Amino acid sequence: MAEDKKDRGTQQIVRLVETNLDGDKPVRTALRSIKGISFMLSNAISKVSGLGDRKLADLSEGELKNLEDIILNPGKHGIHSWLYNRRYDPMTGKDSHITVSNLDFTVKMDIDRMKRFKIYRGVRHIHHLPVRGQRTRGSFR
Repeated sequence: MAEDKKDRGTQQIVRLVETNLDGDKPVRTALRSIKGISFMLSNAISKVSGLGDRKLADLSEGELKNLEDIILNPGKHGIHSWLYNRRYDPMTGKDSHITVSNLDFTVKMDIDRMKRFKIYRGVRHIHHLPVRGQRTRGSFR
């Protein structure tokens, strides 16, 4: 029994794209812990990289670098733009995929832009009301 607890405590942690990931999980499952990567995108990344169901801790440095490059530049590796989390950026007009801290910053800047231009959604954010059309009669008081 003590050996089981000892084995569970020796999980390897892999640092990838500003996130600590559990090394005991397969690649496609571990990638979902990164903010900005969905289920479909993690499957596409694991298929493109050819790593599939290998454990994250078993990967070499070169494979981790390749995986990180695929995450940061999915279009360069043949992943379709409909899997990105930022299609048609209003400032640049291009499709891009944003992860981790850049995602938080971009969402904050979008909300601030809506508030500054007094767009309907921005006004709703200013007054701390629901933005996506929910009814307010019984909630949000």
